[in-house]
Amino acid sequence: MNTRTRVLTGTALAVALGAGAFGAVSASAAPAAAPASAVAKKDDSKNGEAGDKNFTTTTHLTVDAATRAAQAALQAAKAENQKVTVAVVDRNGNTIVTLRGDGAGPQSYESAQRKAYTAVSWNAPTSVLVGRLAQTPNLKDIPGTLFLGGGTPVQADGAPVAGIGVAGAPSGELDEKFAKAGVDALAK
Repeated sequence: MNTRTRVLTGTALAVALGAGAFGAVSASAAPAAAPASAVAKKDDSKNGEAGDKNFTTTTHLTVDAATRAAQAALQAAKAENQKVTVAVVDRNGNTIVTLRGDGAGPQSYESAQRKAYTAVSWNAPTSVLVGRLAQTPNLKDIPGTLFLGGGTPVQADGAPVAGIGVAGAPSGELDEKFAKAGVDALAK
């Protein structure tokens, strides 16, 4: 073994041993008690008592529901001989599920995700948002957005909880029709 190889091997061994020792010490340390002010109180506002106003509860779409919606959108497109990709994102724009239909174009994957993100971000169908570009053209410069028809929000009590985006059909109108079929499937 040459000198360089011996030095690199020795260094790697020292790092591995150090990391193992640190992990063993960390694992045996007793967890610190949370300060009383950081402990969440149960919200008893339904029982007449005021709950902790520092926390909020949100509604999220389950993976099963997101998959069911994506499959319904994909089936609606397939019924009209359209090759599309469907993406479902959560309220924060994180992808829950993406289904790329047989024969869907390579650009459709990212486009579907960006349409879903745009719809949930503004709680409006992307076809409606396209019209807003006339008044505020710089909206299109917001990273991750795509102002083309084909995205629609999923709402719970009027608030956006997810977005469904479809891309690949010859028009945004068709893409949005299929995205709406996904939303409709959640009502069943």
